[in-house]
Amino acid sequence: MAEVAGNTSGNANNGQKFFLDLGSFVGDLNIDDETASADISLEGLEEELQECKTDDVVANILSKGTTLREYAKGVEHNLRQVELDSIQDYIKESDNLVSLHDQIRDCDIILTQMETLLSGFQGEIGSISSDIKILQEKSMDMGLRLKNRKVAESKLAKFVEDIIVPPRMIDIIVDGEVNEEYMRTLEILSKKLKYSDADLMVKTSKALKDVQPELERLRQKAVSKVFDFMVQKLYALRKPKTNIQILQQSVLLKYKYILSFLKEHGKEVYLEVRAAYTDTMNKVLSAQFRAYIQALEKLQLDIATSNDLIGVETRSTGLFLRGREPLKNRSAVFALGERINILKEIDEPPLIPHIAEASSKKYPYEVLFRSLHKLLMDTTSSEYLFCDDFFGEQTMFYDIFAGPFSVIDEHFGTFLLNSFDAIGLMLMIRIIHQHQLVMSRRRIPCLDSYLDKVNIALWPRFKMVFDLHLNSLRNANIRTLWEDDVHPHYVIRRYAEFTASLIHLNVEYGDGQLELNLERLRMTVDDLLVKLAQMFAKQKQQTVFLINNYDMIISVLKEAGPDGGKIQQHFEELLKNNTSIFVEELLLEHFSDLIKFVKTRGSEDPSIGTERPITIAEVEPIVKDFASRWKAAIELMHNDVITSFSNFLCGMDILRAALTQLLLYYTRLSDCIKRINSGSTLNKDLVSISSIMYEIRKYSRTF
Repeated sequence: MAEVAGNTSGNANNGQKFFLDLGSFVGDLNIDDETASADISLEGLEEELQECKTDDVVANILSKGTTLREYAKGVEHNLRQVELDSIQDYIKESDNLVSLHDQIRDCDIILTQMETLLSGFQGEIGSISSDIKILQEKSMDMGLRLKNRKVAESKLAKFVEDIIVPPRMIDIIVDGEVNEEYMRTLEILSKKLKYSDADLMVKTSKALKDVQPELERLRQKAVSKVFDFMVQKLYALRKPKTNIQILQQSVLLKYKYILSFLKEHGKEVYLEVRAAYTDTMNKVLSAQFRAYIQALEKLQLDIATSNDLIGVETRSTGLFLRGREPLKNRSAVFALGERINILKEIDEPPLIPHIAEASSKKYPYEVLFRSLHKLLMDTTSSEYLFCDDFFGEQTMFYDIFAGPFSVIDEHFGTFLLNSFDAIGLMLMIRIIHQHQLVMSRRRIPCLDSYLDKVNIALWPRFKMVFDLHLNSLRNANIRTLWEDDVHPHYVIRRYAEFTASLIHLNVEYGDGQLELNLERLRMTVDDLLVKLAQMFAKQKQQTVFLINNYDMIISVLKEAGPDGGKIQQHFEELLKNNTSIFVEELLLEHFSDLIKFVKTRGSEDPSIGTERPITIAEVEPIVKDFASRWKAAIELMHNDVITSFSNFLCGMDILRAALTQLLLYYTRLSDCIKRINSGSTLNKDLVSISSIMYEIRKYSRTF
């Protein structure tokens, strides 16, 4: 066996493969049945076999009839063969196993070295991490110090910059001209002055104690210099023919920072500048408005005097009572006419007096009133906005315009005391209302109180003049006013035009107080008309007079506007009533027998017994009389209407109403005749209804 081992080793060293025949070396292994059986205990074998009967392998063995010992020997032989095969495989791979063992040993050595090396690295990394942490802490500390130093440097630099007084700034403040550069330097000086007072630490610093006297001297010099500069600019406003608005916008507003500087660093001087500006503008604007008012007064066209009232008799006003204005202007006392156009010219520029004077034009006062207040609105709006922008104040506006307001109030008060033009006063009330709307749209409240005051002054004067008109009608001398003429009276025409004018001016406003006054005036005119009508001897003339005047009033009211309101409705009702009265009077004048019969007997039924039945003899004269002259009578009625009524259309309406009423009367007469016994005998004398209708249409065509 040693030889075999040596040969094996030698063959292994020679690199040759060696195959060992384990069967020849071991030989056949014989197992003695008896010996084996003596050593093996079969106790319990039957029970185990019984339990394994269900196993497929055991059942297969038993089914072949093979004994257990034989089968065990077969299994033993197979196992030995497998073991020998495994040993053979191991011997075959012995070289590889040796090589693998060597490789594993080498790897183990290398891994041991790497473990040692990595352990060293781990130690070094731990040391480096500790160093990095230390460096990080030092870096953070250094960053914080750097930040603190930068903050300190920044504050120190700002302190130095804010407190230092550069020579250039001194030169500009002391010797420089007041211009944009000067104002920029003033801003820098203002910041330094504010900075020196802003912080307690700055106030107590030694650097400020060194610089502060210089800053104070610069402040005083700057305040003195800009004060002189502003005073010179303000004096320029006093020069004649200076366009104040252009000077304010193009010159003064460029230097508005000067006012801010004085407010902060020279309050007393600022108040002096403010007072100088207020005084200057007060005097300049007062003079300008006074001159403008004087120029406007030359253009004034007087419309009415205390004698120009509705109820004043025309013949009582002689040459000496009305010598200031031509007679043609008297129509404007009561009629609105083209004067209403002033309300459409609210936004037009103010009048230029010398141009209007050169053209020899004269204007009613409301035109001058609008022009004056348009100039006032434009001037105050400009000045209000300038004061707010330049001075940063609005209250000083009222000090500036105290003088101009006084000038205008004086002029306006004088005018009101001598104004008897109710239409003009109402136009001015409407103008003030429009001006209030204009200022509201501009969002400038500076004229609110003034316009309210003017409005409050206008209403009492209007009421006083209105009452003068009212009293002139109440106290009118009927005998003096009466004229033997049925055509519209001139006093009533005045009333109609006056009322229509005021209604027109009240359409968009709905002033209840004015409507109440017009109602009072209407009641007074009703009484006056009745009294004037009663001066006529004949009832028919009285009715014609009333109809002509009512119709004229309605026509004037309709011309003024489509909606005459309650007053127009009132006169339309009176016209309707008096028209019915006149129609009856006219028919009675020409067909009295016919009308009396129809009214007294026409409703009776002849077939019913009555105390005095209607007979042919009673009706026949009426029928024959009508047949003989009805056309001539209608012609006379037509001529009468034409001469009685000044309004042709109204006369034709009345004639048509009269003819229609005549047709109704004659129809009733015809119906009555039909009910009389033997009434058919009168048919030859009856005029056919169609003939009367034809005649009515003939006269209707003329209208």
